[in-house]
Amino acid sequence: MKIPISVLVVIYTAKNEVLLLERADHPGYWQSVTGSLDSLDEPLIEAAARELFEETGIDIKALPSHALSPMNHSVLYEIYPEWRHRYPPGVTHNTEHWFQICLNDRVPVQISPREHLSYRWETIELAADLCFSPSNQEAIQRLNSL
Repeated sequence: MKIPISVLVVIYTAKNEVLLLERADHPGYWQSVTGSLDSLDEPLIEAAARELFEETGIDIKALPSHALSPMNHSVLYEIYPEWRHRYPPGVTHNTEHWFQICLNDRVPVQISPREHLSYRWETIELAADLCFSPSNQEAIQRLNSL
């Protein structure tokens, strides 16, 4: 069962291109890297780095130190009913912690076919519009204020 604490990692370039992933379990649903903690004691930054690598093949060890950074924001949202079966009985909400990673330029991406069908790089505005999740949209829109 999933732990209702997750990370969201917005990946973008110095040219303000945002990486989006298309969900395998729901074609047409675009999002940033997301994932739940593996254990209650897993540090959030480690969960973000793990999910980043699992879903894109991007290894923060190959990037400058502090490339992955917290956005110092979290949201509590209602879990979509179609995905509640992944959580313990009675769990209806998840706390999502936001992270960002700015790359100098696009990098090769290796998606996890179990989780995603495809990926694309888009402008901040279009990427936010394409995301199905309101919190993901808001996280991407915050890049404009950096």
